[in-house]
Amino acid sequence: MGILSGNPQNEPMHYGEIFGVWSYLSTTKGLLVAYQTFINHTGDSDLKKFLEDITVSMKQEIEQVENLLKVNGVGLPPSPPERPTANLESIPVGARFNDPEIAAGVSINIAAGLVACSQVMGQCIREDIAMIFGQFHMTKAQYGARLLRINKDKGWLVPPPLHVNAPELVHA
Repeated sequence: MGILSGNPQNEPMHYGEIFGVWSYLSTTKGLLVAYQTFINHTGDSDLKKFLEDITVSMKQEIEQVENLLKVNGVGLPPSPPERPTANLESIPVGARFNDPEIAAGVSINIAAGLVACSQVMGQCIREDIAMIFGQFHMTKAQYGARLLRINKDKGWLVPPPLHVNAPELVHA
């Protein structure tokens, strides 16, 4: 196999891997500062703890992906400035994100992140990159389950129409 045999870290990244990894990094950097803003707007202690935990995880992912791209000679996307801590009471009520809105938005982002991780894994020819994104996928799935539980417990989950009454089967 030539260039694609041996240690995967010595193999070059192909353009699809580069684009997928770079895009993931760019998106994660943007979401990190958005979640820092959400922490300032959150009144619910469980949601705030969740956001604090997920931002720590995101910072670790950013560091890992930046190192991967640097080692492979790929330029990094810009990093938006981190958001300062603010007092919830100093944010006018009409300008605040409310807790159910924050939880719903983060839930959507986690679902999209699962798809993004799967897409990077599916296009990888380097096993090490596929494994990194497999780990990110597992972590996102765990955060998704945790946030789903918070949404249910707080009554914030808005389910689609539920199919409660199944039609009776006609036996011939």
